[in-house]
Amino acid sequence: MHGLLDDYAQRNALRGIDPRLKLFVGLVSVITCALSVSIVAPMVVAGAMGFATVYLAKIPRKLYLNLLAVPLAFAALSSAVVALVHGNGPMIFQLYSGLCIRADGLDLAALLMARTIGGMSAMFFIALTTPMTEIFSLAQSLGLPEVATDLSMLIYRYIFVLTDQALTIHDAQVTRLGYSGFKPSLRSFSMLSSVLFLRALDQGERLIIAMDSRCYNGKLEAAGTKARSGQGIAALCLLYAVAVIATAFLTRDIHLL
Repeated sequence: MHGLLDDYAQRNALRGIDPRLKLFVGLVSVITCALSVSIVAPMVVAGAMGFATVYLAKIPRKLYLNLLAVPLAFAALSSAVVALVHGNGPMIFQLYSGLCIRADGLDLAALLMARTIGGMSAMFFIALTTPMTEIFSLAQSLGLPEVATDLSMLIYRYIFVLTDQALTIHDAQVTRLGYSGFKPSLRSFSMLSSVLFLRALDQGERLIIAMDSRCYNGKLEAAGTKARSGQGIAALCLLYAVAVIATAFLTRDIHLL
């Protein structure tokens, strides 16, 4: 299950779309949400990205909602604090003598939540529809520094290698009742961490030996696909970008209160 996101990115219904278009749509959406001063544009982005991810890419709705629930939980806590401590406008609700919710504080909290929903929807659209191999290949084609792309590919690869080893060790500890109480759990977790650290060093040394034996010249090649999309899809993506940017501009004076 630790490779679930990338598995869906490999099998989704938008797999054949040019990754440059998907990254363009996602990045425009994220930037629009970050720069918007009204909740309208981020919510439009959230709706559009959710529709594209669930109904066009055929990603299970439950998975998508579960993914969104994690960042939204943190954003909800932050928004609640902002609503309570920020603002000098009219008071809407008072909890205690020095703790109340004011109009501009509530508006800022709503904007924070809207930006989070829209931005994370766009990021999950990219993550669930575009495999990392295509992103690395695109980064190389755009001329990004080779050191950054090579390190990113190695890190991404060994996330799954070390996660698989950690799950194997954890399953072995569970079968031996290593997590039957607080002290056994603490001992088992410390042993897992130390063994995983040593395994990481060992895997790094093996990688160096394997790369040197294959005449490594200091550059890694990303195995990306050469997917191309028609002009109709490109025009639709451009129309979407213009629409969300225009929405952010035209609704900049709309506030919750």
